[in-house]
Amino acid sequence: MPGKRILVIPLIIMSLTLQAQIFDPVTWEFGYEKKGEGNYELIITAFIEKGSHIYSMDTPEGGPIPTSITIEASENFKSDGEAYEATVPQEVFDEAFGLTIKSHSNKAEFRKGIISTSASFTVDGIVSYMACNNVTCSPPKDVDFSIRIGETGNIPDLASPGITSSKPARKGLLSFFLISMLAGFAGILTPCVFPMIPLTVAFFSQGSDTKAKSFLKAGIFGLSIILIYSSLGIIVSLTSAGAGFASALSTHWIPNIIFFALFVIFAVSFFGAFEIVLPSKWATGLDSRVDRGGMLAAFFMGLTIVIVSFSCTGPIVGALLVEAVSGDVLKPTIGMFGFGLAFALPFTLFAVFPSILGKMSKSGGWLNSVKVVLGFIMLAFSMKFLSTIDSVYNLGLISRDLFLSVWIVLFTLMGLYLMGKIKLAHDSGPDHIGVFRLFIIIAVFTFVVYMIPGLFGAPLKGLSAFLPSQRSSWFSNREKAPVNAASSIPFFQELKISSQCFEPKYADKFEMPFGLTGYFDYEQGLACAKEQNKPALLDFKGHACANCKLMEAKVWSDPEVLRRLRDNFVIISLYVDDRTQLPENEWIVSAIDGKQKKTIGKQNEDLEITKFRTNSLPLYVITDFEGNPLNEPMITNLNIGEYKNWLDEGFRNFSEASYGK
Repeated sequence: MPGKRILVIPLIIMSLTLQAQIFDPVTWEFGYEKKGEGNYELIITAFIEKGSHIYSMDTPEGGPIPTSITIEASENFKSDGEAYEATVPQEVFDEAFGLTIKSHSNKAEFRKGIISTSASFTVDGIVSYMACNNVTCSPPKDVDFSIRIGETGNIPDLASPGITSSKPARKGLLSFFLISMLAGFAGILTPCVFPMIPLTVAFFSQGSDTKAKSFLKAGIFGLSIILIYSSLGIIVSLTSAGAGFASALSTHWIPNIIFFALFVIFAVSFFGAFEIVLPSKWATGLDSRVDRGGMLAAFFMGLTIVIVSFSCTGPIVGALLVEAVSGDVLKPTIGMFGFGLAFALPFTLFAVFPSILGKMSKSGGWLNSVKVVLGFIMLAFSMKFLSTIDSVYNLGLISRDLFLSVWIVLFTLMGLYLMGKIKLAHDSGPDHIGVFRLFIIIAVFTFVVYMIPGLFGAPLKGLSAFLPSQRSSWFSNREKAPVNAASSIPFFQELKISSQCFEPKYADKFEMPFGLTGYFDYEQGLACAKEQNKPALLDFKGHACANCKLMEAKVWSDPEVLRRLRDNFVIISLYVDDRTQLPENEWIVSAIDGKQKKTIGKQNEDLEITKFRTNSLPLYVITDFEGNPLNEPMITNLNIGEYKNWLDEGFRNFSEASYGK
């Protein structure tokens, strides 16, 4: 057996080496867009690894193999013109060929028109290309594709990494993973969990097991906890994969009311009003299996820990899942994996190295303090669910001032509690304040002081993702003095910009940030863009979209970004979660799912999915007068320099086109 293992290792290494030698930096995605009755455009998109490129459809003689698209002839359709490049190629001198050659990096989109009278049909074809980087080139490659046209109810490329920009997405997933791990470590410090650590260690150290066997059982125990939480994340990922599910869950009033009620109930429980206890038979049944011993017992021990601890960790897990379903489809799985990993790690380490247990702090009054602090945090975050309902349904009940007032009061009370000035029924209270507690008190009151200027109009960029719109503040109704976009923007000043083509639709419901003017209707905005001979900037956003608020607060607020937005673009803000119902004569039937879209939000969401094959928020698209993208769409990207370069690229592509001259 050892000999076989030794033989397998070099084979694996050889396999990995051979794979590494295959240079294939391009992945392809195939779809279509309906342009009119019987008219379609095939959309062929290349996603190219950083540092590599493919060549244009137009290359000079003696140069590299151009990208080409070949469509198999069929009786079901006919070609409508030649294939063309929807993405403008870059023209640079290629040292490998000694010629000035057009090429594409990062992402390239090609289109081909077809005409058909059939309700549904299939288009087969081949895309041929050649990829290079600074070191090597791939041999010419052919990729077969088959596009089914006319079928509804299925959007296979909805979560395409190319359209949603994989680089920011990876950053977002990594940060969410780290936050989930921190939440897992926080769960360890709850009163339901912390006292169970010695009991768990005792379970693994009892009996006559060898040290190796005890280590194995501890490992199975830890993996069981990770598996249980990860399974929960996988279930949520699978159920949230469909278009519109995440939006419905995060913006509909019913789930938000439920989450609000749960957070309040847990908070009151943490304050000591009552104890949330799961059915005793659940834990009893599991305990009986644990008593039987063996490796299977280690699994049931992990399951017991998860179930018993859920009365304390439930709100933390729930908050992570609520946050996860509003983002990438992988977020719930990654979040629960991170939480389970951090949650299982201390149990496993203490089980493997029980001597460390003696150096650990003992259970005591400090655990109740943790519980009460969590109660204050639960109450604070419960306001977010009420605020979401208020903004999405345009109720006007939860203003920015009211939201901040509640938070200021709650965190002030938390600081006083930590100082021992407020005591609850089960508190013994500290005889003295330790250094660690002191630093927490300082942080809490610093946060309170930070929030106070927000009552008087301060933007509070750090909290922009949570707070209601600044429009809801009383101070937003004051006349603001104009400032130059290139200068700094004081608290009580907003940017004044040029007049509009005509009165915007829905101006009574929506707003532009920083005094920018724009439109909230797609067709109206494009009409103004044509009249002013400017490119349009489509801003797909949501009332409840935290990243949208964050982008505006941290990126759009930059003076240079504001100047570009004011001077170079007609902004079209399209809210996809607004529940305002339109008159019946304005209802539309979606070409994607065949359903009627009756609200402003549903129509904007359908536009985003139909035209750009994604429902990511925010999504920024620079287009011409016809709504055709001028460069790659942009999602959440807090790098101001990259966002400015993206704006400049779109404006430059517009200016270089015929309609921009």
